[in-house]
Amino acid sequence: MTRKSGKAARENALAEAYNRALALEKAGDFDSAASAYAEVLKLDPQDRGGAAVRLASMGRGATPPRAPEAYVATLFDQHADAFEDILVEQLGYAVPLLLRQALMDAAPGPFARLLDLGCGTGLAGGALRDMASHITGVDLSEGMVEIAFDKGAYDELYVGEAVDFLETADLEPWDLIVATDVLPYLGDLDALFAGIAAKTSPAAVIGFSSETLPDEIMSGRPFMVGAHQRFAHSGEYLQERLAGSGFAILRCDDIVVRMEQGGPIPWHLVIAKKQ
Repeated sequence: MTRKSGKAARENALAEAYNRALALEKAGDFDSAASAYAEVLKLDPQDRGGAAVRLASMGRGATPPRAPEAYVATLFDQHADAFEDILVEQLGYAVPLLLRQALMDAAPGPFARLLDLGCGTGLAGGALRDMASHITGVDLSEGMVEIAFDKGAYDELYVGEAVDFLETADLEPWDLIVATDVLPYLGDLDALFAGIAAKTSPAAVIGFSSETLPDEIMSGRPFMVGAHQRFAHSGEYLQERLAGSGFAILRCDDIVVRMEQGGPIPWHLVIAKKQ
């Protein structure tokens, strides 16, 4: 067997295992689905299909600290071309405009340097372009970054994971950092907020959105993987982590980010300032 045919055989085996696991999950046979996802993880340790978060969402696995990078990159690379049509036109996504309004009300700037974490196709960059002299964008999906580049709203663009970028980027501090639709792929937020604190100027402002769930579902947990395989955070956890990183919340609004399966998805929209 050649190397190429061997790779094809492994990919076919992975696809078969993943499809079997997904079918069992959709049928409600979570125990069998968990066994099938365990097989998926053996075949693909990088977890491009997000088996770890699916196990957590079914209550059949530990909650990971974040979604696997390979999973997030694969997910958004696959949907890059249709991303805005699906998110904005079909699901009614309007967080960048809500973020702009919240910033105008609580911390209008102007700002010298803005960092857009998880910039995607550039929706936030376009909405906030006139609020900062220089805008940097970073996203894990190369396909998304290419689309953002074509729009011309950013002065600099990088391909990379948000927390890793904050920890390794050797750039001037930012006065405003925003992150829309990033926290749903991060569970533990200590590293994120520590990185933001380290890479921001005195009195810097941050603005971000975070998915949440009703108290009876969160059950006192700081974060969890919800039914749609995204991380949800409690408001108390956000406040604690921000305070621990030296930020005070200026406002925390309850918003609806999108409609999904016929119902609204509740989120928090947070504006905070470095103390």
